[in-house]
Amino acid sequence: MAHGTVERGIAGEVVKSALVEELERALGADAVLWRPYDLMLYEYDGSIDKSRAQAVVFPRSARDVSAIIKACNARGVPYTARGAGTGLSGGAIPSQGGVLISFARMNRILDIDLANLRATVEPGLVNLRLSQAVAHEKLLYVPDPSSQKACTIGGNVGENSGGPHTLRYGVTTNHTLGLEFVLPDGEIVETGGSALEYPGYDLTGLYVGSEGTLGMATKVICRLVPMAESVKTLLVVFPTIAAASTAVGGIISRRIIPAALEMMDNLCIQAVESKAKVGFPLDAEAVLIVEVEGLAEEIESMAEEIDAVCRGYDALDIRIAKDEAERARVWAARKGAFGAIGAITPDYYTVDGVVPRSKLPEVLAEIGEISKRSGQRIANVFHAGDGNLHPLILFDEDVPGETERTIEAGADIMRLCAESGGSLSGEHGIGMEKKDLMPLIFSEDDVEIMQRVKRALDPAGYCNPDKLFPTPGRCLEMFARKGSAVGW
Repeated sequence: MAHGTVERGIAGEVVKSALVEELERALGADAVLWRPYDLMLYEYDGSIDKSRAQAVVFPRSARDVSAIIKACNARGVPYTARGAGTGLSGGAIPSQGGVLISFARMNRILDIDLANLRATVEPGLVNLRLSQAVAHEKLLYVPDPSSQKACTIGGNVGENSGGPHTLRYGVTTNHTLGLEFVLPDGEIVETGGSALEYPGYDLTGLYVGSEGTLGMATKVICRLVPMAESVKTLLVVFPTIAAASTAVGGIISRRIIPAALEMMDNLCIQAVESKAKVGFPLDAEAVLIVEVEGLAEEIESMAEEIDAVCRGYDALDIRIAKDEAERARVWAARKGAFGAIGAITPDYYTVDGVVPRSKLPEVLAEIGEISKRSGQRIANVFHAGDGNLHPLILFDEDVPGETERTIEAGADIMRLCAESGGSLSGEHGIGMEKKDLMPLIFSEDDVEIMQRVKRALDPAGYCNPDKLFPTPGRCLEMFARKGSAVGW
């Protein structure tokens, strides 16, 4: 049942619903959007799907969030959390309408605990601002998605986000030590804390990556990490994608774990250079960006070993950033690659999957075949060190059939990841986008166990519905939009 239809008066004018009036009484009129034009701005995220809420609300505290959830429960209305709307799997889309809870006004750093290397923040804090706030103490917050200038820490918690520098240090769950969140019945609870360990079930771990389906985070206790003494960034140029992707496994198999190990193919290089002249070689089929950090003596040795390994895999050229300014330009180009692709195509669809890094050469070759079969160009820019692929499928929504071919190509890539022993998501979640592909890697029993957890905490099912779990009745039937079977 959809809960996104606006109410109209006798003359056809849009009028406030009883729910909107109740929310305005609880939060104030300036904290509730309900007119169609305003709602339209919140009906999408970074994915393809769209759906409009009945109201968008802007709480300022956990108590506000609790009041919103209780109001929704009383009226049988679903609700969905939203950070910055940069998600790529439809996790923040109000698929059944209802109330969209934006955390844009809960964006403060509440505490920085230098003695324990912790920070307590509100979920709407933009990721990058935490590292900026502690940089003068030579500290940083490690998870650094490409969207870190815009995405929020609450959204990162929901999706268990990663980023280039999580190869060595881990993803969001490894840097989330405690939470305050509002349960689907409106109760405010706390888990974890500033200590290193707590007995009992790891409820913080359960919540991180649950994609907003088990409640709404209202505070996050984050781990802060000291900056390394020295950093060295290498740009390694390869003649083929196969050579570059094989070198990734070669580096790791030498027991060298860089802080970051990223890969871009020629289409991405072309896009990046068309936007900003970084100096990436336009004739290279692929480049690796390898960053090592640690003690000065240590990274010199690591850089020399990486140089030797890469030359063994036919590297054409190896450049080392000569200073911090050049290093910053390289990373700005890498993190701006998605935006650069957006400048060369009307639309693109980001796929998120994981494969064992040893399978990268054959998987990337097959993605090339999927591109040929679909007729859609596919660019590759991804976290090669941990096998987290991000194929970007270029298309034009206005060209009949291209959207369908693009989605089908994305599903083919997901099947490829599953068949290669990988997973459906490395950091962007399942959301609406891939829920009907879950049978590719989970059995019915697996999903039933997850659904028991969901029902235990959210028996009414109002908390971010239509995410994660396969559509009932879809399994073993035709996967509607993709036109191909998936299921148990």
